[in-house]
Amino acid sequence: MDEIGVIGGGGEGLAVVAHLSSTGHRVRLCTRNPQRVAGVRAGGEIRATGELEGRFPVAQVTADPAELARRCRVVVIAAITTAYPEIAASLAAHLTADHLIVLFSGKLCGSAEFAASLSSAGAPHVDVVETDALFAARPDGDDGVRVLGTKRWNLVSGATPGAVERRAPVVRNWFPWLENATNLVHRGLTDFGAVAHAPIALANLGTIDRGEELLFYLDGVSDRTVALLREVEQEFREVAAAYGATLMPMPEVLDRYYGCTSTSLLDAMRSAAPYKTILAPGSLDHRFLHEDIASTLVPVEALADKAGVATPMVGSIVNVMSTLSGKSFRRSGRTLERLGWADLDHEGIRRALNPGKTADVRTAPPAPGSVAAAV
Repeated sequence: MDEIGVIGGGGEGLAVVAHLSSTGHRVRLCTRNPQRVAGVRAGGEIRATGELEGRFPVAQVTADPAELARRCRVVVIAAITTAYPEIAASLAAHLTADHLIVLFSGKLCGSAEFAASLSSAGAPHVDVVETDALFAARPDGDDGVRVLGTKRWNLVSGATPGAVERRAPVVRNWFPWLENATNLVHRGLTDFGAVAHAPIALANLGTIDRGEELLFYLDGVSDRTVALLREVEQEFREVAAAYGATLMPMPEVLDRYYGCTSTSLLDAMRSAAPYKTILAPGSLDHRFLHEDIASTLVPVEALADKAGVATPMVGSIVNVMSTLSGKSFRRSGRTLERLGWADLDHEGIRRALNPGKTADVRTAPPAPGSVAAAV
């Protein structure tokens, strides 16, 4: 059995490590700050509480992505998506055609960005596939992780159709409930967090800015707040349709994730067990808010513009968050240039996303400015 390397020492990365180790895999962890997981490193194991209980072996903790790539043919990226170009550059010289990169979570078209970044850095062809962040989890001391919940349904996609055909079975071996997405837009926009995080945060701007404690999905939502989420969801739905995908209604997505009341979006949020204890971010500069803006809302707006689809709510959120953070997300986020699609029109991108049943020729993914077929 191949060893699995996991890059990312936050809640998601630690939960992935614990889950894979609990199912018998030999796992190594790479994090920029090993001191934050000093207990895992010293004890050679991770302590999991919550939905997953136990102590599970961890073969190594390192800060060196090159060492991880040399030892592990399967590398899971469970770091923030805005770091993908940097991580790809650190891995590129150490990868071979036998490697597999798995993204947790790719956000919108993450595997296309990661594959293009690898190609730009001179890497050989490497299969890149993606799914969503499957765990609601938080670090617990320097030796553990608390798993609040696990999504029991999600989608898998990849940088090329062949990557999905070859490698999705590997990921489904870890998480049997994953299904193939229609294409990258389908997978990337089937993401409740990208719909919910920024609107709820902005609706509670004063409370968050003052550093007051708030149960994000309970006290932070109301019928009026949910109206904002519905508008974002509808714009996602229209963009997905323009690129050949049909999105499941978000109450049903939450029900499939966690099992909850799906009569309305508000009822679904309030009845999802993991959401009952999740606090609001301590600041509007929190990484998951920046991640959703940079890696989902920016590319969805750009794809919408190519397709002639209006996204006024998404655009307004990007504008407000850019103003509040003092950062131009449209310049620093996941642009079409980073995906290699800037020179394509709507039909060109649609063809790249939906190549049909034609055989995938195993060639290197394109550098930015060229075309990649993605599924």
